[in-house]
Amino acid sequence: MFEMPISNAGPFGTPIPSSAFGATQMYRGPERRSAALRSRHLWAATLDEIDYGMLLLTDETHAVHVNHAAKLELDGDHPLHLVGRELHARRPKDAQPLQDALHNAACRGLRKLLTVGEGRHRVSISVVPLRPISGEGNGHATLVWLGKRDVCEPLSVQGYARCYGLTAAETRVLIELCSGARPGEAAATLGVKISTVRTQIGNIRLKTGAESIRALVRQVAVLPPMVGALRHGAGAAEDRPGSSAGALPGDGLGAMDDSCPLPRPRLNG
Repeated sequence: MFEMPISNAGPFGTPIPSSAFGATQMYRGPERRSAALRSRHLWAATLDEIDYGMLLLTDETHAVHVNHAAKLELDGDHPLHLVGRELHARRPKDAQPLQDALHNAACRGLRKLLTVGEGRHRVSISVVPLRPISGEGNGHATLVWLGKRDVCEPLSVQGYARCYGLTAAETRVLIELCSGARPGEAAATLGVKISTVRTQIGNIRLKTGAESIRALVRQVAVLPPMVGALRHGAGAAEDRPGSSAGALPGDGLGAMDDSCPLPRPRLNG
Protein backbone atom coordinates (compact mmCIF):
# COMPACT_ATOMS: atom_id res chain seq x y z
CA MET A 1 0.00 0.00 0.00
CA PHE A 2 1.86 3.13 1.16
CA GLU A 3 4.16 4.28 3.93
CA MET A 4 4.63 7.70 5.50
CA PRO A 5 7.16 8.89 8.08
CA ILE A 6 5.75 9.88 11.44
CA SER A 7 5.45 13.57 12.27
CA ASN A 8 6.72 15.12 15.49
CA ALA A 9 3.28 14.69 17.09
CA GLY A 10 1.25 11.54 17.58
CA PRO A 11 -1.85 10.70 15.49
CA PHE A 12 -4.09 12.74 17.83
CA GLY A 13 -1.77 15.75 17.91
CA THR A 14 -0.16 14.82 21.23
CA PRO A 15 2.36 12.03 21.83
CA ILE A 16 1.02 9.30 24.06
CA PRO A 17 2.59 9.22 27.53
CA SER A 18 4.94 6.31 28.10
CA SER A 19 3.02 5.47 31.29
CA ALA A 20 0.34 4.08 29.00
CA PHE A 21 2.63 1.23 28.02
CA GLY A 22 4.50 0.53 31.23
CA ALA A 23 7.69 2.61 31.05
CA THR A 24 9.54 2.89 34.37
CA GLN A 25 9.11 6.28 36.03
CA MET A 26 10.49 7.71 39.23
CA TYR A 27 8.23 8.03 42.25
CA ARG A 28 6.09 11.18 42.14
CA GLY A 29 4.02 10.91 45.30
CA PRO A 30 0.53 9.46 45.90
CA GLU A 31 -1.35 12.47 44.51
CA ARG A 32 0.42 12.41 41.17
CA ARG A 33 0.25 8.64 40.99
CA SER A 34 -3.50 8.83 41.57
CA ALA A 35 -3.87 11.47 38.83
CA ALA A 36 -1.80 9.32 36.44
CA LEU A 37 -4.00 6.31 37.21
CA ARG A 38 -7.16 8.31 36.51
CA SER A 39 -5.62 9.54 33.28
CA ARG A 40 -4.87 5.96 32.18
CA HIS A 41 -8.43 4.88 33.00
CA LEU A 42 -9.78 7.81 30.95
CA TRP A 43 -7.55 6.83 28.02
CA ALA A 44 -8.85 3.27 28.18
CA ALA A 45 -12.48 4.40 28.56
CA THR A 46 -12.11 6.78 25.62
CA LEU A 47 -10.71 4.05 23.37
CA ASP A 48 -13.53 1.71 24.40
CA GLU A 49 -16.11 4.28 23.25
CA ILE A 50 -14.62 4.36 19.74
CA ASP A 51 -16.40 1.82 17.57
CA TYR A 52 -13.30 1.04 15.58
CA GLY A 53 -11.03 -1.78 16.69
CA MET A 54 -7.81 -0.36 18.14
CA LEU A 55 -4.80 -2.16 19.61
CA LEU A 56 -1.91 -0.46 21.39
CA LEU A 57 1.29 -2.47 20.88
CA THR A 58 4.80 -2.37 22.30
CA ASP A 59 7.81 -4.49 21.31
CA GLU A 60 6.27 -4.56 17.81
CA THR A 61 3.60 -7.23 18.49
CA HIS A 62 2.80 -7.16 22.24
CA ALA A 63 -0.71 -5.82 22.96
CA VAL A 64 -0.87 -3.68 26.10
CA HIS A 65 -4.40 -2.45 25.40
CA VAL A 66 -7.18 -3.83 23.20
CA ASN A 67 -10.32 -1.75 23.07
CA HIS A 68 -13.81 -3.21 23.23
CA ALA A 69 -14.44 -3.01 19.48
CA ALA A 70 -11.17 -4.82 18.72
CA LYS A 71 -12.06 -7.62 21.13
CA LEU A 72 -15.28 -8.13 19.18
CA GLU A 73 -13.59 -7.79 15.79
CA LEU A 74 -10.82 -10.29 16.46
CA ASP A 75 -13.20 -13.22 16.27
CA GLY A 76 -12.69 -16.50 14.45
CA ASP A 77 -13.34 -14.87 11.06
CA HIS A 78 -10.94 -11.93 11.34
CA PRO A 79 -7.62 -12.32 9.49
CA LEU A 80 -5.74 -11.12 12.61
CA HIS A 81 -5.81 -12.73 16.03
CA LEU A 82 -4.12 -12.58 19.42
CA VAL A 83 -2.03 -15.46 20.67
CA GLY A 84 -1.80 -14.61 24.33
CA ARG A 85 -0.92 -10.91 24.08
CA GLU A 86 0.88 -11.16 20.72
CA LEU A 87 -0.77 -9.98 17.49
CA HIS A 88 -0.44 -12.38 14.54
CA ALA A 89 -1.94 -12.93 11.09
CA ARG A 90 -3.94 -16.11 10.54
CA ARG A 91 -2.81 -16.63 6.96
CA PRO A 92 0.88 -17.33 6.31
CA LYS A 93 0.61 -15.02 3.29
CA ASP A 94 -0.25 -12.07 5.57
CA ALA A 95 2.36 -12.82 8.25
CA GLN A 96 5.37 -11.15 6.61
CA PRO A 97 3.58 -7.95 5.47
CA LEU A 98 2.14 -7.52 8.97
CA GLN A 99 5.52 -8.16 10.60
CA ASP A 100 7.21 -5.68 8.27
CA ALA A 101 4.59 -3.01 8.95
CA LEU A 102 4.86 -3.39 12.72
CA HIS A 103 8.68 -3.42 12.60
CA ASN A 104 8.85 -0.31 10.41
CA ALA A 105 6.40 1.51 12.66
CA ALA A 106 8.35 0.71 15.82
CA CYS A 107 11.87 1.13 14.44
CA ARG A 108 11.55 3.61 11.56
CA GLY A 109 8.45 5.62 12.46
CA LEU A 110 6.62 4.67 9.28
CA ARG A 111 2.86 4.48 8.91
CA LYS A 112 1.40 1.69 6.81
CA LEU A 113 -1.99 0.89 5.34
CA LEU A 114 -2.33 -2.74 4.29
CA THR A 115 -5.00 -5.26 3.47
CA VAL A 116 -5.13 -8.72 5.03
CA GLY A 117 -7.44 -11.70 4.62
CA GLU A 118 -9.35 -12.76 1.55
CA GLY A 119 -12.90 -12.93 0.21
CA ARG A 120 -15.56 -11.61 2.54
CA HIS A 121 -13.03 -11.63 5.40
CA ARG A 122 -10.73 -9.20 3.61
CA VAL A 123 -10.10 -6.11 5.74
CA SER A 124 -7.77 -3.11 5.76
CA ILE A 125 -5.74 -2.08 8.79
CA SER A 126 -3.74 1.02 9.58
CA VAL A 127 -0.43 0.76 11.47
CA VAL A 128 0.49 4.05 13.16
CA PRO A 129 3.67 4.71 15.20
CA LEU A 130 3.30 6.70 18.43
CA ARG A 131 5.94 8.67 20.30
CA PRO A 132 6.29 8.81 24.09
CA ILE A 133 6.59 12.18 25.77
CA SER A 134 10.19 13.33 25.96
CA GLY A 135 11.77 12.49 29.30
CA GLU A 136 9.32 9.72 30.19
CA GLY A 137 11.16 6.77 28.75
CA ASN A 138 12.41 5.79 25.33
CA GLY A 139 9.94 3.04 24.47
CA HIS A 140 7.85 3.34 21.34
CA ALA A 141 4.28 2.18 20.91
CA THR A 142 2.31 1.33 17.79
CA LEU A 143 -1.40 1.81 17.20
CA VAL A 144 -3.11 -0.77 15.00
CA TRP A 145 -6.45 0.51 13.71
CA LEU A 146 -8.82 -2.13 12.30
CA GLY A 147 -10.90 -1.25 9.27
CA LYS A 148 -14.67 -1.58 9.34
CA ARG A 149 -16.46 -4.49 7.69
CA ASP A 150 -19.78 -2.61 7.33
CA VAL A 151 -20.43 0.80 5.77
CA CYS A 152 -23.11 1.72 8.31
CA GLU A 153 -22.85 0.48 11.87
CA PRO A 154 -26.12 -1.03 13.23
CA LEU A 155 -26.10 1.03 16.44
CA SER A 156 -25.50 4.24 14.49
CA VAL A 157 -28.49 3.36 12.28
CA GLN A 158 -30.65 2.69 15.34
CA GLY A 159 -29.53 5.89 17.03
CA TYR A 160 -30.35 7.81 13.86
CA ALA A 161 -33.76 6.14 13.72
CA ARG A 162 -34.53 7.11 17.32
CA CYS A 163 -33.41 10.66 16.67
CA TYR A 164 -35.94 11.08 13.87
CA GLY A 165 -38.72 9.04 15.47
CA LEU A 166 -38.75 6.19 12.94
CA THR A 167 -40.97 3.24 13.71
CA ALA A 168 -39.52 -0.24 14.28
CA ALA A 169 -40.63 -1.29 10.77
CA GLU A 170 -39.08 1.81 9.19
CA THR A 171 -35.87 1.18 11.12
CA ARG A 172 -35.64 -2.36 9.79
CA VAL A 173 -36.05 -1.02 6.24
CA LEU A 174 -33.38 1.60 6.91
CA ILE A 175 -30.97 -1.07 8.16
CA GLU A 176 -31.52 -3.06 4.95
CA LEU A 177 -30.96 0.00 2.76
CA CYS A 178 -27.76 0.87 4.63
CA SER A 179 -26.48 -2.67 4.08
CA GLY A 180 -26.76 -2.10 0.32
CA ALA A 181 -30.09 -3.80 -0.35
CA ARG A 182 -32.45 -2.46 -3.01
CA PRO A 183 -36.13 -1.94 -2.07
CA GLY A 184 -37.11 -5.26 -3.66
CA GLU A 185 -34.34 -7.09 -1.83
CA ALA A 186 -35.32 -5.44 1.44
CA ALA A 187 -38.92 -6.52 0.92
CA ALA A 188 -37.84 -10.12 0.30
CA THR A 189 -35.59 -10.15 3.37
CA LEU A 190 -38.26 -8.65 5.63
CA GLY A 191 -41.06 -10.78 4.19
CA VAL A 192 -43.29 -7.87 3.15
CA LYS A 193 -44.60 -6.46 -0.11
CA ILE A 194 -42.41 -4.08 -2.04
CA SER A 195 -45.23 -1.53 -1.94
CA THR A 196 -44.99 -1.61 1.87
CA VAL A 197 -41.24 -0.99 1.73
CA ARG A 198 -41.69 1.89 -0.72
CA THR A 199 -44.25 3.47 1.60
CA GLN A 200 -41.86 3.12 4.53
CA ILE A 201 -39.03 4.62 2.49
CA GLY A 202 -41.27 7.58 1.70
CA ASN A 203 -42.02 8.01 5.41
CA ILE A 204 -38.31 7.81 6.28
CA ARG A 205 -37.43 10.44 3.67
CA LEU A 206 -40.23 12.70 4.92
CA LYS A 207 -39.05 12.45 8.52
CA THR A 208 -35.33 12.86 7.75
CA GLY A 209 -35.52 15.30 4.85
CA ALA A 210 -33.43 13.03 2.62
CA GLU A 211 -33.97 13.71 -1.09
CA SER A 212 -33.20 10.14 -2.16
CA ILE A 213 -32.22 6.73 -0.85
CA ARG A 214 -28.63 7.52 -1.75
CA ALA A 215 -28.72 10.75 0.26
CA LEU A 216 -30.35 8.89 3.15
CA VAL A 217 -27.64 6.23 3.27
CA ARG A 218 -24.97 8.91 3.07
CA GLN A 219 -26.48 10.71 6.08
CA VAL A 220 -26.18 7.52 8.11
CA ALA A 221 -22.75 6.54 6.77
CA VAL A 222 -21.10 9.75 8.01
CA LEU A 223 -22.53 9.52 11.54
CA PRO A 224 -20.10 9.06 14.43
CA PRO A 225 -20.00 5.36 15.34
CA MET A 226 -21.85 4.39 18.52
CA VAL A 227 -20.87 1.69 21.00
CA GLY A 228 -23.54 -0.35 22.77
CA ALA A 229 -24.35 0.58 26.36
CA LEU A 230 -25.19 -2.97 27.42
CA ARG A 231 -21.53 -3.89 27.90
CA HIS A 232 -21.38 -1.26 30.65
CA GLY A 233 -24.47 -2.65 32.35
CA ALA A 234 -26.35 0.45 31.24
CA GLY A 235 -29.02 -1.46 29.38
CA ALA A 236 -30.99 -1.78 32.59
CA ALA A 237 -31.38 1.98 32.58
CA GLU A 238 -34.24 1.65 30.12
CA ASP A 239 -36.33 0.06 32.86
CA ARG A 240 -35.71 2.83 35.39
CA PRO A 241 -38.26 5.64 35.83
CA GLY A 242 -37.44 8.68 33.78
CA SER A 243 -35.21 6.83 31.33
CA SER A 244 -35.65 6.93 27.57
CA ALA A 245 -38.68 4.98 26.43
CA GLY A 246 -37.87 5.14 22.76
CA ALA A 247 -35.42 2.27 22.60
CA LEU A 248 -35.97 -0.38 20.00
CA PRO A 249 -35.98 -3.95 21.30
CA GLY A 250 -32.44 -5.26 21.43
CA ASP A 251 -30.85 -2.10 20.03
CA GLY A 252 -28.24 -1.98 22.80
CA LEU A 253 -28.26 1.82 22.97
CA GLY A 254 -29.51 2.01 26.54
CA ALA A 255 -30.76 5.32 27.94
CA MET A 256 -30.30 8.00 25.31
CA ASP A 257 -31.20 11.66 24.88
CA ASP A 258 -33.75 11.53 22.08
CA SER A 259 -33.76 15.29 21.44
CA CYS A 260 -32.43 15.30 17.90
CA PRO A 261 -29.46 17.59 17.19
CA LEU A 262 -29.53 16.70 13.49
CA PRO A 263 -31.22 19.05 11.00
CA ARG A 264 -34.94 18.53 10.60
CA PRO A 265 -36.62 18.72 7.18
CA ARG A 266 -38.57 21.81 6.18
CA LEU A 267 -42.13 20.99 5.30
CA ASN A 268 -43.86 23.12 2.70
CA GLY A 269 -47.00 24.90 3.69
